[in-house]
Amino acid sequence: MKIVGLTGGIGTGKSTVAGMFKDLGVPIYDSDSEAKRLMTESSQLKKAIISLLGEKAYEGEALNRNFIASKVFENPKMLQALNEIVHPAVKEDFKEWAKIQQSPYVIQETALIFEKASQDQYDYVILITAPNGLRMDRVMNRDGVSEKEVLGRIKNQMEDHEKLSLAQFHIDNIDLKTTKKEVVNLHKRLVALAN
Repeated sequence: MKIVGLTGGIGTGKSTVAGMFKDLGVPIYDSDSEAKRLMTESSQLKKAIISLLGEKAYEGEALNRNFIASKVFENPKMLQALNEIVHPAVKEDFKEWAKIQQSPYVIQETALIFEKASQDQYDYVILITAPNGLRMDRVMNRDGVSEKEVLGRIKNQMEDHEKLSLAQFHIDNIDLKTTKKEVVNLHKRLVALAN
């Protein structure tokens, strides 16, 4: 079984593309939602996050995502410290999940493959890109945040042109119909490569 990473900057439409692969029967591990699950379920993670960010990181049992975002997105050191707590737990959880999948390949959807120089953990990496203006609109509409907040998040990520040479596959996600065709073609290629 091949391990495929699916990545791209905020607002590029990673989740949309992952959904298209899922519709084709490909097992998808959504690192973002699994990280949130682990941050809520794992008492070990919870303790480490509270010691880093304080009691306000949780509201009862729930993750206080707005509070956490306000603490880390303007503070690269704090973001890195949080990532150093959460990423190893997600990595282990993904490994366990991948072991039980029955498929020619699985996809791990995750934002920071190249930023963390973890591309060697995958057989192939698919990079999703989109023009910055479109990314801004998507995130502002989706998250109800200001342009300044989106720019802050984009600033924490590597530029697309730097990632292009590192990825084996690339989809420019502007028009959904075109993207869907590209996903179907890429799926056929990946199945062939896995066999």
